Amino acid sequence: MSGRKEVILTIEGLKKLEEELEQLKSVRRREVAQRIKQAIEFGDISENSEYEDAKNEQAFIEGRILTLETMLRNAKIIDDENLGTEVVSVGSKVLLRDLEFGEEFECTIVGSAEADPGNNKISNESPVGKAILGCPKGETVEVVVPAGSLKYQIVDIIK
Repeated sequence: MSGRKEVILTIEGLKKLEEELEQLKSVRRREVAQRIKQAIEFGDISENSEYEDAKNEQAFIEGRILTLETMLRNAKIIDDENLGTEVVSVGSKVLLRDLEFGEEFECTIVGSAEADPGNNKISNESPVGKAILGCPKGETVEVVVPAGSLKYQIVDIIK
């Protein structure tokens, strides 16, 4: 792959990135171009904060477009239809039990580009993700964190 980092995505994650890219290219670019045009019409652009803000936003949008295009070019799609339930892999939905508190929670293991802990999507590169990848149902894993270590049991691997 000549030094390019593979971006692991679920089908859902792929669709989200494609939608974001389309939105940036078809809507946001035009909006910012219009803002720049209006700011130029105000006159002297050397002290025009509207112009500066619009140019900064334009640079951000163009940078994000390049990032998304690179991610999509290097994407490896995980088809959850072909996932097994023998061991945890990227795309697996996993039921974990915190052995210290006895609480159970469900999470999905995704690539780092799709990680969203608030929605229980944990990166395969995170400490928990790394610890449970490749483990079978019933196994107990220890995750080292700055405050010490956490122990989880893999209660179930859900298709």
